[in-house]
This record gives sequence, C-alpha cells and structure tokens, in this order.
Amino acid sequence: MNDTICAIATSQGVGAIAIIRVSGEDSIKIVNKIFKGKDLEKVQSHTINYGHIIDNDKIIDEVLVSVMKAPKTYTTEDTVEINTHGGISPTNRVLELLLENGCRLAEPGEFTKRAFLNGRIDLLEAEAVMDMINSKTETQRQMASNQLNGKVSNLINDLRSDMAQIISNINVNIDYPEYDDVDIMTNEILLPKINNLKTKIEKILQESKNGKIIKEGINTSIIGRPNVGKSSLLNALLNEDKAIVTDIAGTTRDIVEGQINLNGILLNIIDTAGIRKTDDKIEAIGVEKSFQMINKSDLILLMLNANEKLTKDIEDIIDKIKDKKFLIIINKIDLENKLDRSKINIPNNKIVELSILEDKGIDNLKNKIIDMFNIAEIETKDPTYLNNTRSISILKNCLNSIKEVEKGINNNLPIDMIELDIKNIWEELGKINGTYYEEELLDEMFSRFCLGK
Repeated sequence: MNDTICAIATSQGVGAIAIIRVSGEDSIKIVNKIFKGKDLEKVQSHTINYGHIIDNDKIIDEVLVSVMKAPKTYTTEDTVEINTHGGISPTNRVLELLLENGCRLAEPGEFTKRAFLNGRIDLLEAEAVMDMINSKTETQRQMASNQLNGKVSNLINDLRSDMAQIISNINVNIDYPEYDDVDIMTNEILLPKINNLKTKIEKILQESKNGKIIKEGINTSIIGRPNVGKSSLLNALLNEDKAIVTDIAGTTRDIVEGQINLNGILLNIIDTAGIRKTDDKIEAIGVEKSFQMINKSDLILLMLNANEKLTKDIEDIIDKIKDKKFLIIINKIDLENKLDRSKINIPNNKIVELSILEDKGIDNLKNKIIDMFNIAEIETKDPTYLNNTRSISILKNCLNSIKEVEKGINNNLPIDMIELDIKNIWEELGKINGTYYEEELLDEMFSRFCLGK
C-alpha cells in the first residue's frame, strides 16, 4: 500500500484516447519526471493539464494529464490519469516510462482494493464496480448503481445496527444491573426483536432472487425430440440464424447458446440436442448433455410437434420437469393435429401454441416467461437487491443462526449465552460489507477485476 501503482485503464487496441492511471504517494512526482508542461507538483488538485510525455528530450505523445490530490480521489491517494492518443504503441510506451521511473504495475482490481482498504467504499460497493462494468441491460446498470451508491449496504447496516442495540442493552444489564433507567432485557422482550430481525433477513433473501435474475439472467433450455423446431425457436427468439436448421434428425449435436433482453432481464437460451435413442456416439453425448441441462436450468421449454403423437420418452421428461419452472411449447400448429393433449396432463397456462414457420405465438411465449418470473414487476421496482453468491450465502447462514437463537429463547437459555450468539451473527453480517474480512477473500475477489480498475 505504500508503493505507487499504474495500469492502462482503457481497453487495449486502437481508439481515440487511452488512459493510464497512476495512484500512490509518489504518483504526481513520478509523472512529473516524464511530463513536459506545467510543474504538476504545483498545480491545483482536480485540474487537467496540457503537455507532452517525454523520454529525456524525445517527445513520446501529446497528452492531457489529470491531477487529483488525496483524499478526494477514487483510492483516497494522490492520483494521476494520463490521457494519450489511443493505440497499443503510445499507451505501452507511456506505461513503460512510468515503470522505469518508480511505479509498479497494478494487480487486477488493485485500485478498487485500495479504495476499500482506505475506507472509501465497503465490500458490497467494491463488488458493484465490476457489476457496473459488466452490465448489459439498463436494469443491471440500475442495480449496480444502487449497490455502488450504498443502498444495498444500508440493508446490512440497518440489520447490524438493530443487533448492536440488542447487544448493548444486554451488556448494560449484565455489567450495570444497578442502573434503573435501562430496560431489563428479558427473553420475553428479546423474542419479538429477534422475530423482527428474522423477518427482515427473510425479506432480503426473498428479494435477492430478483437480484440474481437481474445479474445472471434466466438460464433457459430448449429441449425435445429431433426436428420439433428447437433450433428454429432459438433463431426466432434471437432474431438471427444462430443455429443450423435442417430436416435431418440429429443436426444439433452440442448445445448452442444465445441471449435476448426481455424487459431488462437477460434470457440465456440454450438449444440442446434432440432427445432420442441413437447409436451415433457424438449425438449420444449431445443427448446426455440435454438431460444434464434440465437440472441446471432456471426455465425449461419442452417442445412438441402438433403433427406428432406423444411418445413415452417425452411423457417421462414431462414427469421429470414437473417440479421445475417449465413451459410446454406445441409447435407446427399450422399442420394437421395428431397430438393427444389429454395425455400431457399439464395446466393450460403452462402450454404455448405456436407456428415458427408462420411467425405465430412467439410474443405469447415471451409474455408467459415475463409472467412466470414476475419480470414486469421487477422492471418497475427500484432494484436494490443483494445479488452475489458470497453475500447471499453468508446471509442464509445468519438466518439459520437467528432461528437457533429463537429456539434458545423459547427454551429459556440464559440471556448472556443468547448475547454471545447474537454477537457472532452481528460479526458474520460484517463479512458481507467488509467490516470483517480475510485477506485471502480480498485477493480472490479483486483478482476478477480489470487490470486498471
């Protein structure tokens, strides 16, 4: 943390400009060594300065240099950003000069890591930085923005504040029993407070399902027998020829993937190999993958043909997916009907009829998915949700611990034992926003960041 780091903050390649970011105690001094223009050590903070980057007397590039002095910077350290002409050669040469004059190449995510360690942002806000960078939809951007602005952190801070109040009241009762003006914290008084905490945690976890849908999308598998129109459906949903479509059974031998934006939510669509018995080893591997995707998917679209009778293997699949979120899609309704729908034994609201050839029913299918996942409701709400696996896992553990505390109160455990359990949960919650953390966790988390972020 005492050294000065640098990295290219923009994407490598040809562009109008590139930005090299420098942060640390000697950042202004080091950049000043290779800058011809104003004395950067004497300029005002948060100013942009015109000049040239030089190597001895040789001009490397014409640049604009932003000088931002601590503590009002991203990392809270002195920070300099050099705006060069875009392209691999000028940016790399400027980076080389910085390294030659005392900088160290930043590790992935090290600028944000310093912002966290220096107390400018908490761990949830740090994670939101990469969510903002990776956002593909407006809903993802809004959710990342709310987390970056501290709205999600406030959910956790409020929980910890409530628990801190309980802990402090119990401690005062234990340490200063002679105080008459302090409420005596008995199990009867404590139980509704614990129930209230449990309700709040359950609400956050319930809404986190929306957060995961926004962040990760809905993993959707299209399954069915060969030639029912799975690849055609994928192409119709994507509005492009992503999958090869032929009349030959077994054309799709591996999964084919694509994404669509459905009212701000990504649908991660997978076209699987047609399910049937086959002696073709390669096709058999594809069929096995199709069955594996059933277990991994958030939504299953099981396609049938209106002009084909229902087979035993499809009846088995319907039975296999009945406890998951699914829709039965009956394709080719423009052809003679041979499908006995009474054998499907599925509610009508889970059946979608369409003709991909005649472009009928696709909008109805999309609307069914919107209703099934409450996408319309998610879209209209302010998306302030816990959304990463690490935080959700910690909160689930805290919920289980709160339930154990509840049992302990009902079994009349001593109040000082209850207090220890509550304090442990309070500390565990602190791992979500980084009040408590392990260095190994930080290293792993920030290693997934961009080099210049």
